[in-house]
Amino acid sequence: MSMEVQRKGSRRLLGNALLVLTALIWGMAFVAQRQGMDSIEPITFCAARMVLSGVAVSLVALATGRNDRRPAVERSARRRAGLLGGLSAGVFLAAATVMQQMGLVTTTAGKAGFITAMYMLLVPVINFVLFRKRNTWLVWLAVLVGVAGMYLLCVNESFSLTRGDAMVCVCAVLFSGQILCIDHFAPKADPIFMSAVEFATAIVICGAAAFLLEKPTWEKVASAAVPIMYCGIMSGAVGYTLQIVAQGFTDPTVASLLMSLESVFAAIGGALVLGERMRSRELVGCAVMFAAIVLVQLPLPQRRRGGGAT
Repeated sequence: MSMEVQRKGSRRLLGNALLVLTALIWGMAFVAQRQGMDSIEPITFCAARMVLSGVAVSLVALATGRNDRRPAVERSARRRAGLLGGLSAGVFLAAATVMQQMGLVTTTAGKAGFITAMYMLLVPVINFVLFRKRNTWLVWLAVLVGVAGMYLLCVNESFSLTRGDAMVCVCAVLFSGQILCIDHFAPKADPIFMSAVEFATAIVICGAAAFLLEKPTWEKVASAAVPIMYCGIMSGAVGYTLQIVAQGFTDPTVASLLMSLESVFAAIGGALVLGERMRSRELVGCAVMFAAIVLVQLPLPQRRRGGGAT
């Protein structure tokens, strides 16, 4: 029994380490996204990174699909759920990524990372408003703390958001929709197949928007090749795959908390790589928002029944 407990503990530690690595990959992606804006339009950048992510995940989906030994009826049901879930999540992913990338033109990587992490607070709010899923008082306290942190981080003396901050705020709402889609469909579907459909949908939407609103050329794509490759392969394909693997080993509450560290890594990466500097007010806002992200993950203590000791 002790060996089994030790083995489960080792798997949990491995899962947590992989989630921290995933957060690091996603956080540094904000730096790559800012660097990519030096020579390419935002929607074209999104379309190019989605193509790389889609190709990589599709190859993995094809390889794993051949080894599926489930009954035909179950495979068919999981494929239908993956198709519908991937299409729904892909629409949110494409819109969220475009809004985030456009916001990064005029805001910093660190601020974008923290504002995007607001999805950790928005998901329970949307769940309550649309699906009447009740939340604890601790969740609502975290929401209020997060709003206060967002004010300190983003709102200037004229009580207005910058254009880039507002776009990233919309991005956080859209990512909340993507998370809720995945939460609904993923248990019924093959996650890698669903991810492949999600990226394929995002490719179509981002590609169409790029050709309609911008003037994509191979020269522009080549000039931003390194940021596109990082965001497409590392942040997209590798990051999502690590998340799927790691969450099989660890508690979902711990997993979501560890993944929210992407906002911290975004701020660190923006400072180390891009030389971005935040004022003391913005740093306090970052700290308050991160406190809210941590607060929303804390479980409430269980009430004792009967008032006696257990």
